[in-house]
Amino acid sequence: MESARHTVQANGITQAVRVAGPPDGLPVLLVHGNGSSSAFWEPLLRRLPDTLRVVAPDLRGYGDTETAPVDATRGLGDFADDVAALLDAPELFAPGARPVVVGHSLGGGVAMRLLIDRPDRVAGLLLEAPVSPYGFGGTRDVDGTPTTGDFAGTGAGTANADFVARLAAGDRGTDAPTSPRNVLRTAYVADPASLGADEELLLDSLLSTATGDDNYPGTAVASPHWPGVAAGERGVLNALAPAWFRVADELVAVPVKPPVTWVRGDADVIVSDTSLFDLAYLGSLGVVPGWPGATDCPPQPMIAQTRAVLGRYAAAGGTYRELALPGCGHSPHLERPAEFVAELLALTEVPTTV
Repeated sequence: MESARHTVQANGITQAVRVAGPPDGLPVLLVHGNGSSSAFWEPLLRRLPDTLRVVAPDLRGYGDTETAPVDATRGLGDFADDVAALLDAPELFAPGARPVVVGHSLGGGVAMRLLIDRPDRVAGLLLEAPVSPYGFGGTRDVDGTPTTGDFAGTGAGTANADFVARLAAGDRGTDAPTSPRNVLRTAYVADPASLGADEELLLDSLLSTATGDDNYPGTAVASPHWPGVAAGERGVLNALAPAWFRVADELVAVPVKPPVTWVRGDADVIVSDTSLFDLAYLGSLGVVPGWPGATDCPPQPMIAQTRAVLGRYAAAGGTYRELALPGCGHSPHLERPAEFVAELLALTEVPTTV
């Protein structure tokens, strides 16, 4: 498939959208993750059949979409509302379309929120390395119990300051582990060779991230608990924090339960029970000093949490399938495209109109 770029006014902002396939094709909505844009889906689009109608927006503050502020106190609600508004854009979807929604990382959380808010408009979910339904960091068990009352160790204050500065400067170099290119090579995939000829496209996508208090990473607040920071009320990393994003119970309770497929890599270093982006896990390795120990501040069991919540979803009348790809990192659609396409096409076999 080849995509075309469109600009749409929806939910009060200007959204840039990639569109591929015929208007009457089986609808698919692709929601990218943090530190990327719709361009991250281009390698996948080349592998999809032209029977699909694929819509891939740039989320607010990414790509060419308006750099609108993110109200973190709504969790990922701002992003979900933006995406929901696209469902009724006649230039994108046929009337009443119920797309299969594919969400990568942060986009997986957006997809969960979209299903909760608009269950009648989602035909299926393909969650690719999704954020836990209990948010990112600051929880201790499969039930999402807070490690501290203020979810210390989460939000914008956990971001690497050098990475943020290099991102804002548009750094394309390799002179530091925290350069965007090196983060792309080491964190987004398990094997940098999987980026192939698309590395510059994907780096462009990463560098399109708007930085600042209202976007990435957001505002930080002090905490009396280790490591001394907690989530603020503005920006992306705060919107992912469990203080504001906790959708497990709502997800289980949705009245319409489309099938869910969860695809992840077992070598993912971002969304993992041993995440290198979880300060509690880094503390256990001695990377962040002063860690109070596993009793007070265990690493977040992200994978176990998602599995437990999806198990509850299935017990409440839904269905889900988990596919863990060996040797694969945070981006299965880039690293293991054949398996990923097969899972997506299997979900498109479900009815897609009301």
